[in-house]
Amino acid sequence: MAADVVRCRIVASDSAAEVRAANDAFYEAFELRDLDRMSDTWEHSDAASCTHPGWATLHGWGAVAASWYALFTNGQRLQFIVTGERVVVEGDVGWVSCDENVLGDGAGVGSTVAALNVFRRTSHGWKLVAHHGSGVAAG
Repeated sequence: MAADVVRCRIVASDSAAEVRAANDAFYEAFELRDLDRMSDTWEHSDAASCTHPGWATLHGWGAVAASWYALFTNGQRLQFIVTGERVVVEGDVGWVSCDENVLGDGAGVGSTVAALNVFRRTSHGWKLVAHHGSGVAAG
């Protein structure tokens, strides 16, 4: 019985590391403004949802993909310093809560966004099914 408990802990730890890696891939795609990489991080289904700071929530992969296209073609380059990252995995669902400290040029830069990224385990790895970003009020 003790071996089963250890094995479960190892699986949970591996899953948390995989979710963290999927989250890192999301922010890397965002910083690079790479639509193909961003597409690879997401689940392409009607379950996908995305709330960018100041936007209404978008539902379904088509609407979510269109939002990334709009953001990546607006000329603004952003860098994210992700802090306060907390990873939780429950079965085939994992989520990361974190703060996005945004650097770059343009409006909203030099600000902090509280984010929640929800992933689902698929046959192709962990895929983002929901992203919610909410601006944090200054001081």
